[in-house]
Amino acid sequence: MSAGSVYINLEFTPNPNTLKYSVNRVLVEKGARNFTNPKDASQDSPLAAKLFDVPGISGVMIGRDFVTVTKTEDGDWDVVHRSTSSILEGHLSQNLPVVTGEAAMSHKGGNSEVENKIREILDSEIRPAVAMDGGDITFEKFEDGVVYLYLQGSCSGCPSSTATLKGGIEKRLQESIPEVREVVSI
Repeated sequence: MSAGSVYINLEFTPNPNTLKYSVNRVLVEKGARNFTNPKDASQDSPLAAKLFDVPGISGVMIGRDFVTVTKTEDGDWDVVHRSTSSILEGHLSQNLPVVTGEAAMSHKGGNSEVENKIREILDSEIRPAVAMDGGDITFEKFEDGVVYLYLQGSCSGCPSSTATLKGGIEKRLQESIPEVREVVSI
């Protein structure tokens, strides 16, 4: 494969308003960048800024080797898909910068033993699994037995996100960390 060859694979996600585009490039080294408005995109990601110019796109998340686009309720998938594919291929073929600001959304919260264990489980088990569906989950804080998580990409607004949060993530964290009573999305 030559350096200029770009391969894009469209993948459907559990969120009916989100599509995932896997690419044969590393877009960000670690984590993901989530953009929910054109202003933030224009400051930190030339690629996301271009995607926000497409009518019907309301969100862009850039992961390690994929881009997730979320459309508005009245957005047309034909327009969004055709335009997104074209922009990705053109931008990546020219080796233009993908993200110019901070490369990855980092976890927040403190550095207690419990918080570090939460981040460890999220990074090693949970985030790779949700990235397969075009999403990302980051830790916001742990307070009074409650873990606060930020869902982004295809996870944000997904009909199955509550089941994933409660049946999957909450259960997994409670198995390893007795102090965890509940997990909520913010």
